[in-house]
Amino acid sequence: MFKKVLIAEDFDSINLAVMQALKEIGVTEVEHAKYCDDAQLKILKANLDQQPFDLLISDLSFKADHRKVTIESGDQLIAWVKKQQPDLKIIVHSVEEKRYHIQSLFQNYDIDGFVSKGRKSIEQLKCAIHKLFEEETKYISPEIAHLLQDKNVTEIDDFDVELIRQLSLGVPQEKMDLKFKELGITPNSKSTIEKRLGKLKDYFKANNTIHLIAIAKDMGIA
Repeated sequence: MFKKVLIAEDFDSINLAVMQALKEIGVTEVEHAKYCDDAQLKILKANLDQQPFDLLISDLSFKADHRKVTIESGDQLIAWVKKQQPDLKIIVHSVEEKRYHIQSLFQNYDIDGFVSKGRKSIEQLKCAIHKLFEEETKYISPEIAHLLQDKNVTEIDDFDVELIRQLSLGVPQEKMDLKFKELGITPNSKSTIEKRLGKLKDYFKANNTIHLIAIAKDMGIA
């Protein structure tokens, strides 16, 4: 069984439940961090002491408070970990249900498991850890797995991703039709681009275009 595990989670009740679950399955050393910056420091110190963590269990969203932080989300923490300690196993423990976001975590950051927070999440977390340690098999909660396979679920596509990417590069919305024509992307009418942009803002719950780009960058899309 994994010997040293770090939990990145800002809710005490969940921290305690996950720590108890880890002890029940034989994990001997468990540390936790309520802020991603603290998780980063713990990982750096563990590596410096030549006693690295074997597994990171991280939420994706961390509620902002009075404290200024450098790493604001689990996505950013995971991206940093993959550069700092690529062999560190990662299980995401989150309420996230957006297919593209979950897929991007597996495809862009090669996470090892995704456990959906809910009534059965602690038992699923135990299962995920066992599978990862004993079989080296990735794990996805059953209630989420079907979303990744269902092609009828409303989702963003390559057109949307390219639209976000061009916006992040500084192409203004009013000139996006010309840019798409230049790139040979269809459809490329102003009305289509406006509708797609509106859909993306709704999908990501973004307040405006700048907010949309920031969210997309956090997820590794832009």
